[in-house]
Amino acid sequence: MHNLFGKRTLAFLAALSLGLVSAVNAAEIKSEKAFADKKSVLQISDPNPFKQTLVLNVASNLIKAYGTDKVDIEIVAFGPGLRLLFEENINQGRIQGLASEGVRFAACKNTIKGMGKKLGHPPALNPNAVKVSAGVVRIIDLMDAGYTLIKP
Repeated sequence: MHNLFGKRTLAFLAALSLGLVSAVNAAEIKSEKAFADKKSVLQISDPNPFKQTLVLNVASNLIKAYGTDKVDIEIVAFGPGLRLLFEENINQGRIQGLASEGVRFAACKNTIKGMGKKLGHPPALNPNAVKVSAGVVRIIDLMDAGYTLIKP
């Protein structure tokens, strides 16, 4: 009985600490647009250039529809979609333009590490990319903070 109690307690404490970490991560989400009417997180996990252009188009269309100050947008890139945030990506000018309008770009550290192993070195990223521990975790944390997930 003592071992069962110990395992349950340990499981409870592990779940509690995971919940606290998630709550802390959600609390760390800072936006320069705290009063934005709409909050959107756009997922890019596809290497297809068409999908990469599409995710940038969606961000641009959201800004046009709601206005720069009324929409808060973060594009989270992970898996093969990280290629959007490679320094030499053909969309670097559009990324810079969207960043100047307040769009944030998150790059998954797990993917960076994995691609680094395959390439023999970490990929060079767009200067607007901010590294986050895990792309999927970032998306979940943003959703917990009230963001709507859009997967173009």
